[in-house]
Amino acid sequence: MNLTLFGPPGSGKGTQAEFLRQNFSIPQVSTGDMFRAEVRAGSELGRKVNEFLDRGDYVPDEITIEMLRRRLSQPDCEHGVLLDGFPRTVPQAEALELLFESLGQRLDHVLYIRVPLDLLVARLSGRLTCTRCGHTYHPLFNPPREAGVCDRDGGKLERRSDDDAEKARHRIVVYMEETLPVLEFYRARGCVSNIDGEGSIDEIRHRLLEAIEGAPV
Repeated sequence: MNLTLFGPPGSGKGTQAEFLRQNFSIPQVSTGDMFRAEVRAGSELGRKVNEFLDRGDYVPDEITIEMLRRRLSQPDCEHGVLLDGFPRTVPQAEALELLFESLGQRLDHVLYIRVPLDLLVARLSGRLTCTRCGHTYHPLFNPPREAGVCDRDGGKLERRSDDDAEKARHRIVVYMEETLPVLEFYRARGCVSNIDGEGSIDEIRHRLLEAIEGAPV
């Protein structure tokens, strides 16, 4: 089963991605992680990627797709993947579609967690991030067991500079502008499920499972 999960900042996408990865026993494939792995390995692709990253440029889609081809061909992807952060544009979605076809596969579900703008801003404003692992908390919506300390690794929790209301709203608007065309691309193919992102973590998990196991909701 091949999945990709969309959701604006503050939607809880990271938490739900971890659940989906574990529940379906599929790897979470991040383009950023692939780039870093190739650079560390010193491969030819890794050297090309490093040239772009050193200049602060985006890695061209053809290189990203070739890395995805290699990653999806590995044994742990035999039963599917959860794509993280890809595709971001319609050309990337088109290239990914061709890649899956070449592998005799398809993208089965595009899961879009929808949350009202005001609630997203409220979640992001005051959000706390672990300085070690990057896991996020919120004093109201998802507090840590011990104030200021990450439940996972005991790391210090700090507020990011871009997690104030004005900057949070801007991040959400930019995300929506960039993401909506990709969602429309997949809606035309009938594989998008809109997930209500309000409620508890368990409630949202239940909605995700219903969408995957049944018809789009």
